Amino acid sequence: MVEDTQRADETDGQDSEDTVSVDMDEVEAALRQVRDPEADVTVFEAGLIEDIRAHDGHLVVETDLSDFPPQEAQSVTTTLMQAVSDVPGVRRAHVEHVQSRPEMEGRAIGLGAADRVIAVASAKGGVGKTTVATSLACALAADGQDVGLFDADIHGPNVPELLSVSGPVHSDEDGNPIPVDADGLEVMSVGLLSSSAPLAWRGAMAHDALSELYEETAWSNPDTVVLDLPPGTGDVALTTLQDVPVDGVVFVTTPFHAAVSDTHRSLQLFEENDVPVLGVVANMGEFVCEECGHPHELFEGSDPIAALKVPVLAEIPFTSSMQETPRPTPDGVTEYARELGAAVQNRIDEIWTVDVPDGAVDLRGVPPEDRHERVRHGFEEVGSGDTFYLVSDRDPTSVRGFLLDLVDDHDSLGRFEVKRQNPETWLLRTVHP
Repeated sequence: MVEDTQRADETDGQDSEDTVSVDMDEVEAALRQVRDPEADVTVFEAGLIEDIRAHDGHLVVETDLSDFPPQEAQSVTTTLMQAVSDVPGVRRAHVEHVQSRPEMEGRAIGLGAADRVIAVASAKGGVGKTTVATSLACALAADGQDVGLFDADIHGPNVPELLSVSGPVHSDEDGNPIPVDADGLEVMSVGLLSSSAPLAWRGAMAHDALSELYEETAWSNPDTVVLDLPPGTGDVALTTLQDVPVDGVVFVTTPFHAAVSDTHRSLQLFEENDVPVLGVVANMGEFVCEECGHPHELFEGSDPIAALKVPVLAEIPFTSSMQETPRPTPDGVTEYARELGAAVQNRIDEIWTVDVPDGAVDLRGVPPEDRHERVRHGFEEVGSGDTFYLVSDRDPTSVRGFLLDLVDDHDSLGRFEVKRQNPETWLLRTVHP
């Protein structure tokens, strides 16, 4: 709960020990002079006043200003205090900011609650990573998904500012933090917990704090959580790769050779940890002149992004539209964000959708003690000269020796191929002799 207090002048000649009564009708009349700056209705008509109470000259006005940006909320608060402080009998007045508590039931704990986790990363700061992450989350939500946005940039948590959201962060009955709601988009950020205090966490502190948020945040079973990582490949990135089942990463870079070179090294870290690279967003490569209407490149020379050899998901110019506050609604995101959302979804489907051939032996989820019998039965069911397929959730290269033991002539086993379809799926193919 946040309180703003302003003392009212005491009536001349009145003893502060005397009991003071406040006419609540006069208080209400004073508050009705305050209007919602956007809707141009009174604060009562806008539903901003939750409760009013007074005792011995102490007046409390409870308000819900959660939909206002912080500066506007402060302005409304100041205006309310000024209005009621002039009411006769009011010695002291303060405004309490209250927020409707979120729904507690049916929540799942930890990032494992999401069907998929998409990380947004960059090798350098200042390339627009958080803007892209926020816009991507809003675009996916606008497309009908239940989406969460986790701001893991603990040293520069800017997501709350970009979305104009603030705390308090409520907890469930077990003390697990509940994300803040932003028009249906769930948002969790260290910036919602720090009260604007500077964050100077070192390695172990950052690791522990972030791991707790990863493990304990109570989500509403989102389809997707977009994870905004800090720039670089430091402790937070390594902690994320250890603690979070990331289904894909989007890299953001400008088409500047130094930024792209660093991006290549960062890509390798994620690939080495079996995180699929969905692609790259080329940000701020050009701007369109308002005078002549023609695009102008901000970085001279050839575009180095092609050397990364990953799909380019979007090319976003330097434009004021990307600087506006995005919202998770169809008219709250830019065309660039919508295109990025569609490209990311297509890449997720491409990577994680496995077409299992007809008649294939599927070992995914099969207990180890049952696998050999499943393979033997499936191999014997395949006719001579036909292709035998096997799908597994671990590398099946060792199956070759088992198959050779099932045939009389070891040299007659056809070409043996193993292909990794995605980080969790392998496909084996060979020909039955």
